Amino acid sequence: MPDNGFDTLIEELLQGPCMVADILPEQVPAEAGGQYAAVEQYYLQPKRLKKLRRKFARILLGLNCYADMCVSWDAGEHWERNPDPETFVKKILRFSGHDYLRVIFEAYKVMIDLDHTDTYMTVYDPGHRFTERIGRLAAAEGLFLWAPPEGEVSE
Repeated sequence: MPDNGFDTLIEELLQGPCMVADILPEQVPAEAGGQYAAVEQYYLQPKRLKKLRRKFARILLGLNCYADMCVSWDAGEHWERNPDPETFVKKILRFSGHDYLRVIFEAYKVMIDLDHTDTYMTVYDPGHRFTERIGRLAAAEGLFLWAPPEGEVSE
């Protein structure tokens, strides 16, 4: 699927607000005690990461019930509209190496990014009612949706 207009939309969304669908309810401050790095490594173990990715896949498939979903596994070179759910989930579960998933819900101008090394998804342009759905779907999966401090996108 050609990206007609996606490059412009992506640039616009990357400049705007974002939220994070995460295992934690808020960003961990850099000066916090505790063992964030050790806990993150715990969740990045293959068995736990597969379980987390299954949750992300269910959130995305739930959102796809409300709007067309365009996905790219190769930094936007190729796009697929409304992928087969079973194939989509299998691909997320096999996510590795340099894999990077970018999802666009064009009708709502929402973009969601997931990197293979992350325990969270980044949701761009969360000012929509559509993003309220993301929050409800994340909560149903035992995850949290929160906004990072202004100007910061990741943990």
